[in-house]
Amino acid sequence: MMLRKFNPPGMVSSNIYHHGVEVTSFQRMLFISGQVGVGPDGVPGKDIRQQTELAINNLYKVLADADMDANDIVKSTIYLTDENLLGAFMEAGAGSLPTPPPATTLVMVKALASPDLLVEIEAIAAK
Repeated sequence: MMLRKFNPPGMVSSNIYHHGVEVTSFQRMLFISGQVGVGPDGVPGKDIRQQTELAINNLYKVLADADMDANDIVKSTIYLTDENLLGAFMEAGAGSLPTPPPATTLVMVKALASPDLLVEIEAIAAK
C-alpha cells in the first residue's frame, strides 16, 4: 500500500494532521466505530488523560484484531465534549497517536453516548 500525504503550499501545516491522504494499491479497508475512554470493565477513565489513553488503546486493539496498526490509519475523527480539554487531550495522545498523522478532523460536541465520556475517536484504515 502506498500513502501520499498532502499539505499544499499556502495552507497552514500541522504536526498533528495532514490536509489529505491518498491511498493507492490497498486490498482492505477497515472502518472503526468511535472508540471511547473505557476499560475492559466498561468503566470510563477518571479524566481526559486517562480516557484518551483508553480510547487510543481500544482503537489499536481493533486495528490489531484486523492485522493492522496505527500506520494503516488514513483518516481519523476525534470528538471532545469540551474545548478546555484540548490541551490535556493533546498531551495524553502525543506519544500514542499515529506519527506521521493521518488526515484528521477534531470536533467539539455537546455530549457523547454517556455523560461520563469526554472523548471518542473513530478511524478508517487501509492495508
